Amino acid sequence: MSLFQKLLGVKDHEGKPVDDATLKQLYRKTLAIAWPSTVEGALLSVISSVDTMMVGTLGAAAIAAVGLTNQPRMIMLVLAQALCIGTTALCARRKGAHDQAGANSCLNQSLAIITVIGAVMTLIGYFGAEWLMKMGGANEETLELSVAYFRIIALGFLPSCWQLCICAAMRAIGKTRVTMTTNITANLINVCLNYVLINGKLGFPALGVRGAAIATLCGTVTASFICIAVVLQKGGYYHLALPRFDRTTLDGLTKVGSSSMVEAVCLRAGFLILARLIAGIGTNAFAAYQIVGQVTSLSFTLGDGVGTAGTSLVGQSLGAKRKDRAMAHAGVAYRMGVIVALALMLVITLFSRQIALLFTTEEEIIYSVTLSLDLVIASMIPQNGRVVHSGTLRGAGDVKFVAMCALLSVTLLRPILTWLFCYPLNHLLPSWQLAVLGPWLAFLLDAVIRNQLLGRRVRQGKWLDIKLG
Repeated sequence: MSLFQKLLGVKDHEGKPVDDATLKQLYRKTLAIAWPSTVEGALLSVISSVDTMMVGTLGAAAIAAVGLTNQPRMIMLVLAQALCIGTTALCARRKGAHDQAGANSCLNQSLAIITVIGAVMTLIGYFGAEWLMKMGGANEETLELSVAYFRIIALGFLPSCWQLCICAAMRAIGKTRVTMTTNITANLINVCLNYVLINGKLGFPALGVRGAAIATLCGTVTASFICIAVVLQKGGYYHLALPRFDRTTLDGLTKVGSSSMVEAVCLRAGFLILARLIAGIGTNAFAAYQIVGQVTSLSFTLGDGVGTAGTSLVGQSLGAKRKDRAMAHAGVAYRMGVIVALALMLVITLFSRQIALLFTTEEEIIYSVTLSLDLVIASMIPQNGRVVHSGTLRGAGDVKFVAMCALLSVTLLRPILTWLFCYPLNHLLPSWQLAVLGPWLAFLLDAVIRNQLLGRRVRQGKWLDIKLG
């Protein structure tokens, strides 16, 4: 057996090793789709941090006001994102089956549905902004600013939905460079307009938080226009047309989308509970948690880039009725996810203090961050593994199992463990720094458990026989 096979070899659905020539081809195909998504995720994480720093020049109230809009916005997008996961799964299947007309039909039906969703979201977001911000925790100091910000970005919900849908269809056929270019361009526009509109540069008025919202809206609309222009181009894989609804497509979108929505709701609920638990510990502990969260977010986006390749190629393989290739692609994606995790582990190990210093100069918080990053390093391989396994199962349409794992682990297990470590055990063992380490111990256990559950599901191969239409 060659060294290449020993380190990176995978097996097909019958347990037979994939030969070297085919294996190299699988890695090339996976890399071609994964690298644009990975670069996109990394750059968007950096741009997001810069965006936050720009708003930070307006003071703590502005940061809090803008931050308060995140959860309501993500909750409102749950239905649209769920539909887009279904769009990716179905379009990938039809691409693999060489059914270009069917993939186009799926996209056009999805766009029609998501247009209705986006329009309703816009109305709720604009007219219900004050209620939503109060529900999100806005107080007298932040309510006016958060409402003003949310009403402006709500005007972009419809174009944002179009962008999400078209990008989902593009990922299904492996065109991840389109989504990378679209998202990076939009976010660069956002950052540039933030610079001139927040504090009034180059002759523009200083609009403060409203300027930040206008910048976000302009970036969103630009991204939408780019996506629409792509599908309007002659000679492309997709083309826009009036939708003709058919039951097969709608059943497939519902089957995948409903489970994806359950998963998203579970995640949102779990993260909300976690934030409240950690905020109750103290300001410094919460600040450290937020900083380390930036690192884990970067890890997730890099792993998700590889997971996107797995989703696309698994779906295409199943559409072509190649179970052997589907299982092989699942194995290749997992190994690439491990390689990305090892690279991140090395970077964090070497530069943990420098990472903390990017966000704060307070030694107590720096110490907490570096301590927590030791646990994050240990969680990188299972964390990326479960992200990639999730992508494989989504590509096959086995979203119910992914949702069940999210419910058990993120909504139940992780909050319970966080509470246990940070409160009762921290009082019993104060010298163990569990108030700081508790959330990341729970994070590590969550990653290990979900990686094992999802990995076992992938190895069982039941997803190879799921029918989506």
